[in-house]
Amino acid sequence: MVWLETLITDTPQEGYELAIKLSRMGVKYTQPDEKIRNELRQEYEKNADSLTAASHVVAVHFQTIAQANSFWK
Repeated sequence: MVWLETLITDTPQEGYELAIKLSRMGVKYTQPDEKIRNELRQEYEKNADSLTAASHVVAVHFQTIAQANSFWK
């Protein structure tokens, strides 16, 4: 299944939403079992360190997308 055809977006908002999708898809590829992902979510959704790490992953993806879009200049 091809779901990522480009990193080019029209706006920074779309870029940020793509960064979130990239992050979520990374988790899905790493742990393909939805039941296990849901069980794990119950643990990390209340853990500040886990949430900070997740935010960092989104930020790294957003940085990559921003560069691909020439920072929307």
